Amino acid sequence: MLPPFIIDQIRQREERERSIRDQPALQLPMPPKRPPLPHTEEDGRDPDAPERGVVIIDL
Repeated sequence: MLPPFIIDQIRQREERERSIRDQPALQLPMPPKRPPLPHTEEDGRDPDAPERGVVIIDL
């Protein structure tokens, strides 16, 4: 036989879990996930990514 405080702790935990489980959840309409785009292994960059760099302007 378990001590009364252990039984009370188990009951409280079950009530907390039940209250969390029974809460209504918001369902948002989301578009379906697209499969990941294949990327090339050339130099680790995405070919569709814009060119990036540094421009130094000496005044």
